Amino acid sequence: MTATDPSRLVIDRADGRDDGDAWTQDYQYLPGDPGISIIIESTSEEGVGPRLHQHPYAETFIIRRGSATFTLGDECLIARAGQVLVAPAGTPHKFRTGPGGYEAVHIHVSPHFITEWLE
Repeated sequence: MTATDPSRLVIDRADGRDDGDAWTQDYQYLPGDPGISIIIESTSEEGVGPRLHQHPYAETFIIRRGSATFTLGDECLIARAGQVLVAPAGTPHKFRTGPGGYEAVHIHVSPHFITEWLE
């Protein structure tokens, strides 16, 4: 095992803050080449989220705070803090944040985003 400079494996917030509040950022081509890309989403706004889209890979949502109403294919459901939700590859999906906002990490099983917008 070779020694790696740890600073090359750490990504700091682009805005320089050191907290998790009001943080929305996309990360592609991560250091260490983990083969994933991520979206960090944190908002106190209700009713925001992406329009209907799909990916050729699964997207996993780890919901940390609040809730969102998700459309996954023909299903509509409310996902809440403490839940993990998976949109299988090729499944059209979107969400709208609930009252009090939403905080989650979205994991894309690809080193970069491949998105087909459907609306």
